[in-house]
Amino acid sequence: MISIEYAILGLLSWRPLAGYDIKKMFAGSVVLYWSGNNNQIYTTLVKLHEDGLVSREIELQEDSPSRKIYNITPKGQVELKKWLLTEPEPPQLKNSFLVQLAWADQLTPGELDTLLGKYEAEMQMQVSMLQIQEKQKNISPSGTPREAYINVALARTPREAVIWNMIQSNWIAFYENELNWVRELRKQLGGQ
Repeated sequence: MISIEYAILGLLSWRPLAGYDIKKMFAGSVVLYWSGNNNQIYTTLVKLHEDGLVSREIELQEDSPSRKIYNITPKGQVELKKWLLTEPEPPQLKNSFLVQLAWADQLTPGELDTLLGKYEAEMQMQVSMLQIQEKQKNISPSGTPREAYINVALARTPREAVIWNMIQSNWIAFYENELNWVRELRKQLGGQ
């Protein structure tokens, strides 16, 4: 299971960030998927700070409230690397639409087609959005505090750029597969 602690440590391994910046990165990223609430980000930052895995500086701003800027510590780097070397977990397939679809025989043909059409439209939107990000090479964590992404050309190493590109390709392939699947299902159901 992906832990928010490690995701935050990973982001902070790129550069120092405020909690708000981390929140924006999670919200704007398919790669950094996380379904928790904003309070979890801030409470996790406090815990990471208490555990000595991140340091914290107060940044004074003239026209805004002060910001807490977090940076990964050497101890945090060690913990992140230790996690990176753990056994990878297989992906968990949790698709609530398939559970919904399992009982869809109770729908009229028109209702079922409408349901499948909505899913198809959602999958097409996801594919399109990811393809736009891929063309712009905007998939890896940000270079400036107010942006959610940087151009992959700005990755720290060529290997890192390849990794982030392949993560993006994986997500595109997932949604393209779902799109093709729902289109085939609609075709097979035809006039049923």
